[in-house]
Amino acid sequence: MTKLRFILLTFIVFLIAIASSFYYYQSELKTPLNLPLKNITLDIEQGDSLNKVLQKLSRMKVISPSISWVAKLYAKDQQLSNKIKVGEFSLTAGMTVPALFELITSNKQISYNIRFIEGSTFRQMQQILQESTQLKQHLSGKSDAEILKALGISAKHLEGQFYPDTYTYHKNDTDIDILKRAHKRLQAILNEEWAAKQKDLVLKTAYDALILASIVEKETGAAHERGEISGVFIRRLKKNMRLQTDPTVIYGLGERYQGNITRKHLKEKTPYNTYRINGLPPSPIAMVGREAIHAAVNPQKGSSLYFVAKGDGTHQFSETISQHNKAVREFQLKRRAGYRSTQ
Repeated sequence: MTKLRFILLTFIVFLIAIASSFYYYQSELKTPLNLPLKNITLDIEQGDSLNKVLQKLSRMKVISPSISWVAKLYAKDQQLSNKIKVGEFSLTAGMTVPALFELITSNKQISYNIRFIEGSTFRQMQQILQESTQLKQHLSGKSDAEILKALGISAKHLEGQFYPDTYTYHKNDTDIDILKRAHKRLQAILNEEWAAKQKDLVLKTAYDALILASIVEKETGAAHERGEISGVFIRRLKKNMRLQTDPTVIYGLGERYQGNITRKHLKEKTPYNTYRINGLPPSPIAMVGREAIHAAVNPQKGSSLYFVAKGDGTHQFSETISQHNKAVREFQLKRRAGYRSTQ
């Protein structure tokens, strides 16, 4: 009888222990973690296990050893161990263990923005990427050919292959991720605009349209002029007239350009000197927005073949060389540095 009592007593104690543990477990799940009023950041890296994440939280004093087993048990019970995401997560005051796991198994990582501006070159874009410290850099020091291969781009030139916009990313995303997204966006928009182009367009391919769009992008910041400027270049192409546009000359000079185009520059034979070559240059000279692409494939009708910067961000358009020369004499003294025009 004594032995039976002992067994019963042991069983009762065991049940009480289980009930107490269950009560403690449920109570701790509802208890806020040790978080300050100001948000703190949990950085989960590729390959971090559940134990590694809990160790980080312990070092951050967010959870105590007594809570660690509660968190581990909850994660295993809810089958969350393999659902933890990589990235930075902002932990807020009042957060409980379930709320913590709801966050770190979601796609609600801290995000960052990177912005590329219309008219920028790939080198300028590359500089912005390298200054984004939260991005992993895989392309630094790579040649253009190596970058094209890494991105899976079949074109011969990097310039103009990316769409200027603001892109959101998370820590540990890579420069390759950003560039692939920007290239995919450019291709989608270019294909849409090319499919809706004007009939009998002198441009033969969508890539030709991208090249012309980049020239239009660099020639004016006045949105309402893009179609008219495109019209000038399209008519010049139809008449086999050279484009004679300064931005292509500047691009061809590269780092040698110091702010002024000289007569020597205009006479120099480079693939981008449209004073010396016929037709379009071999590649775009900058990143372009949808508006510039639209203008390139939908040039404004008219008869003007020349334009000159007026000094206020807009241009004076002319049909004949004599009208153009008169406009040059009228406006060239007022022109501000940076405005370009056909000659």
